[in-house]
Amino acid sequence: MTNRRSTGRAPAEGSAGDPYRPKSGDDAYRVLRYDVDLDYRVASNRLDATVALSVLTRRATSRLHVDLAGLRVVKVLVDGRPARYVHRGRKLVVTLPRQAPADTALTLSVRYSGSPAPLDGPWGEVGWEELSDGVIVASQPDGAPSWLACNDHPGDKASYRFTVTTESLYTVVCNGSLVDRRAGASRTTWVYESPEPMATYLATVQVGRYRLVDTAMGPVRQRAAVPPRLLAAFDHDFAPQAAMVRLFERVFGPYPFEAYTVVVTDEELEIPLEAQGLSIFGANHVDGRRGSERLVAHELAHQWFGNSLTLGRWQDIWLHEGFACYAEWLWAQEKGRETADALARKAWQRLSGLPQDLVIADPGPDLMFDDRLYKRGALAVHALRLTMGDAAFGPMLRAWTTEHRHGTVTTAGFEAHAQAWTPEPLGALFTAWLRSPKLPRLPGPPTG
Repeated sequence: MTNRRSTGRAPAEGSAGDPYRPKSGDDAYRVLRYDVDLDYRVASNRLDATVALSVLTRRATSRLHVDLAGLRVVKVLVDGRPARYVHRGRKLVVTLPRQAPADTALTLSVRYSGSPAPLDGPWGEVGWEELSDGVIVASQPDGAPSWLACNDHPGDKASYRFTVTTESLYTVVCNGSLVDRRAGASRTTWVYESPEPMATYLATVQVGRYRLVDTAMGPVRQRAAVPPRLLAAFDHDFAPQAAMVRLFERVFGPYPFEAYTVVVTDEELEIPLEAQGLSIFGANHVDGRRGSERLVAHELAHQWFGNSLTLGRWQDIWLHEGFACYAEWLWAQEKGRETADALARKAWQRLSGLPQDLVIADPGPDLMFDDRLYKRGALAVHALRLTMGDAAFGPMLRAWTTEHRHGTVTTAGFEAHAQAWTPEPLGALFTAWLRSPKLPRLPGPPTG
């Protein structure tokens, strides 16, 4: 596939203007809160949903464009009154009763139903996916409209309340804290509250025959939803997670959410997946030998880099994956295996033999999930650390996660932030590592 670059063209009406996903989102408004009410039947994959979006207009507008795909819209209300709408493809266009000036608060309620399915695109199938006995939702980057009526843009972060009703045989896990559970004879309702701002692609619903267990109460409460047959292996494989939290809090700053949950599906997944406040692993990642330990560290680190600090545009994805990959190296060093510097130099050697056609600050939509971006992003972090020195790098990084906690970040913002913490000019380093396809040499000397 070709490496498409930003075109600089003005966004179309109803677009959020992200050049990697130009048809997603609507920059005419932002969502403050989603109240999500789902009634789901596992055997038939039948979903009946009502989603209330509390919105605030950014500019004068007479229409709201909502992302929703593959499901049939039944009714739309604006401030409790029926509204006219057109639903084609992935867009639900709602006509307001009158033009709304900028900074107008509105409540948009969308009722819809059908059999949700993942959305197919350049990055494969993403969104709501049936398992053999349950559901997994993994929406990065544009799968949220497969189940959620939303303003699908990573920079539009909102709070959520999830109310999910399904058969009582199943456990439901969503983002946030479980605040209510109402069990009936055959069906149970689960209610989760997620108050911290969250991007739509990180919103998730997990349904399976899981056992909910507490795995650690400090320094952060950690829980898991695990098939009973995998509990013993899970206990062994994820035992280091509490120590990982302690390390990352020391290096990255305080954990940004109330708790952390791991879901293990009862079937294999190609890769683990992050969502806000939780991560999803496949049964193949629980082998009783800690074979996926680096991935446990990687997904945990995304709670800081990706979930609390979320990119405002997809071209800056190295800010998520570079730091999460670097966290793997920090954990290996913490365990006394290899230093982060040694692992960085091994990664550099491997990358030096691969095609040099990737610009990590703007990789293009076809290469934004390329493994080279992950590793080169981590190398850029290490190069910055070597250049600044640990005495400046550590406080700089903790200030970055603190100042932008639950916010939106950009590459330019990170560059300016890092420069403020050192007298050493960083412009040439950032240009070489972030904006040139040629792999630069790592600076020295190595860190301890």
